[in-house]
Amino acid sequence: MTEFTPLAALLGGGMIGLAAVLLMAVKGRIAGISGIVVRLFPPYGDGEWGGRAAFVAGLVAAPALVAVVTGVIPQPTITAGSITLIVAGLLVGVGSILGNGCTSGHGICGLSRLSFRSAIAVGTFMATAMVSVFITRHML
Repeated sequence: MTEFTPLAALLGGGMIGLAAVLLMAVKGRIAGISGIVVRLFPPYGDGEWGGRAAFVAGLVAAPALVAVVTGVIPQPTITAGSITLIVAGLLVGVGSILGNGCTSGHGICGLSRLSFRSAIAVGTFMATAMVSVFITRHML
């Protein structure tokens, strides 16, 4: 089990929500990570590359910021092997393509806009995650 940190979760969730609202208010764009990342590469040339790059750079720089603020470097623990991680990454990528978006786009932005399509997508990936965890923890 991981340690439950309600204050950190509340702060992080609030910051994600604020970022999503600001991106929608200022640029009229949904803060879906898969859409932001894929539009960093050609053939997209709409003049928004800098903003997308800054958004992704913020995601990458976040652990360093946590280390500066708290004095503790976040230490993720990954117990899965390389093959498992590669297969999982490919499945997430395919799911993002088939679902026309990722967990952030559908789960944060889509649900807050009361999108029916996003509600179906979130229900699908949450059910799949629950079944996957049950199978790997209790049946394998």
